[in-house]
Amino acid sequence: MHFDWSFLVRVSVLVLPAMLLMALHGAVAHAATPGSSAPLEKLSSRRIFFGHQSVGGNLLEGVQRLPASSQGPAPRIIEVKSPTESVAPGTLAHAMVGQNEKPESKIADFERMMDSGLAKTTDVAFFKFCYIDFNGATDSRALFEKYRASMEGLKARHPNTTFVHVTAPLTTVQRGAKAWLKELLGRPVWGIAENVQRETFNELMRKTYGGKEPLFDLARLESTAPDGSRETYELNGQAWPAMVPGYSDDGGHLNATGQERLAQELMNFLANLPAPAVQPPIPAVQATP
Repeated sequence: MHFDWSFLVRVSVLVLPAMLLMALHGAVAHAATPGSSAPLEKLSSRRIFFGHQSVGGNLLEGVQRLPASSQGPAPRIIEVKSPTESVAPGTLAHAMVGQNEKPESKIADFERMMDSGLAKTTDVAFFKFCYIDFNGATDSRALFEKYRASMEGLKARHPNTTFVHVTAPLTTVQRGAKAWLKELLGRPVWGIAENVQRETFNELMRKTYGGKEPLFDLARLESTAPDGSRETYELNGQAWPAMVPGYSDDGGHLNATGQERLAQELMNFLANLPAPAVQPPIPAVQATP
């Protein structure tokens, strides 16, 4: 019986490199696991408050559906009924703030809740506006100034709480025959003027807080597809961002795909926040005898 050694050589030339690559890949993956942090575990000791309306509710639905992973469990989600309630570590507490279409009411309500006791039992706190808070006539710069002034006051009064800023969510832009007919009739196309005001507000947020204070850029995530491309439309020669259509079923609220993608981003963002620096209490002024 004659054994074909040339065949064995050919097989070795093909198989051995592949086996070597697989072994190296496995070694790299194994080596990366112990060194990589489990960011969600950091949330087990944090007390977080989130003020919101409907899109915020979508985000929380996404958090509840996040699968368990080696990064650790997502925090418990509870609804706060009173600003005097105590928030336990490992909790993402939330509540409705203000009224839709009245963004100033959301600023005032969040500030009231923080000052009424909630800041004392939370390490991280934030709220977000809704897409419906902006229309084509919104004075985004004036709204931002009210927001900025409120946050400056909160940071001064509650130095042991980390306040996070969130960009305003976007909507999709109406396209197709209906949009063409509206343009022909001189009627506004849904999403075009509104997203301009949202993005005007968001750019002020980025310029003021980007790289300086915690900023969760919800709008940028909503306008970025899974492949990294950006959803935009053109108005008067300028490109403006819009929500990726695949993230919503009604053009504004997040569907399951959008919820899961943005919820994961939010959890990673919160987990990677630096631990709040505890400020020493201000000593009481002694009365002069």
